[in-house]
Amino acid sequence: MAKTMKAQVFYEAEKMKLEEIPIPEVGEKDVLVKVKSVGICGSDISYYYGLSPVGTPSGKGPIVLGHEFTGEVVEVGPVPESLGLFKAGDRVVVNPVQFCNACYACAEGKTHVCENMNVPGVTSNGGFAEYCVSDYTGLFKLPDDVSYSAGAFTEPLACVVQGVNRAEVEPGQFVALFGPGPMGQMMLQLVRSIGAGKIAFIGATGDDYRLEMGKKFGADLLYNVTDEKSKYYVKDLKEAIAEETSGRLADRALVPTSSNQAFEQAIEITGNCSILLHFGLPNEDDVIHVPALSFHTMDKQIRSSWLAPMVWPRAIRALREGLVNVEALVSHTYSLEETEKAITNLQNRVGQPMKVQIKVS
Repeated sequence: MAKTMKAQVFYEAEKMKLEEIPIPEVGEKDVLVKVKSVGICGSDISYYYGLSPVGTPSGKGPIVLGHEFTGEVVEVGPVPESLGLFKAGDRVVVNPVQFCNACYACAEGKTHVCENMNVPGVTSNGGFAEYCVSDYTGLFKLPDDVSYSAGAFTEPLACVVQGVNRAEVEPGQFVALFGPGPMGQMMLQLVRSIGAGKIAFIGATGDDYRLEMGKKFGADLLYNVTDEKSKYYVKDLKEAIAEETSGRLADRALVPTSSNQAFEQAIEITGNCSILLHFGLPNEDDVIHVPALSFHTMDKQIRSSWLAPMVWPRAIRALREGLVNVEALVSHTYSLEETEKAITNLQNRVGQPMKVQIKVS
């Protein structure tokens, strides 16, 4: 086996280089994975453009990004080998949120806020490379009937499963869903499978093609709230939803977008005893303004959803059972060598992208 591999090494804002670096060594608890497919996450875009720091002590590189990935087991460390958990040739998906299972948070089952977390692609080298090493506790075997490409959606889908759980969507409810990107598309499909009564899919300028994809996945109503030239434009979203609900407004509002404006609009268009899900990662200086009296007297709740504690098996089953069609979301596939181009094209909406993946091997 070769001693070096190709990897896209990120250094700082808008500086990433394809380099030959050593293949990572396998420790006692590690598994070496030959990377197959990697999804580009919105956080990868934020890291690349310097909008958010990576998880290193300096907040910068050098680091290999990419945390949504699948691959094939190449080498197994002594601990997982002795347990008979993995062997060379196994098809796997990597859960990048790898917790210590020793701190108080982990002991309480709050693994997503582990005090000693390691995240390949965020705090250590990740999937934009030919090989990546993972703690064996962060690996799941990929069912044979789930492709490497579909499997690379497991991490974001697990976050969606957690979010929908937090929102407590019930059959028959009117659900307003803000943000028709990949997370919104998966959330839409999952909410539809639960039996939501009507789903309003809400976007902004440049989102019409994404709204129309949502229509294929079961959205009942499409709204564009900023582009007056859009055929889905509505000037007053609250009024439009009130008309659809006989004045009751939305029972649930799910916001898988980082737009602070969208979340404040979600507060406005929800009715009595509603639950609002804050899902998209905001900017550091964002502040949510809540009309206190009406929010209180209407008995609303705001819930956040961060990462995906204890729901990975359900996400894998949702993929296998076809509750969410993720392969239809892949709009563009690039090679490892084209990773930087893939990130910039996605940011600039070149070719009407939805989900963009890197096919490594």
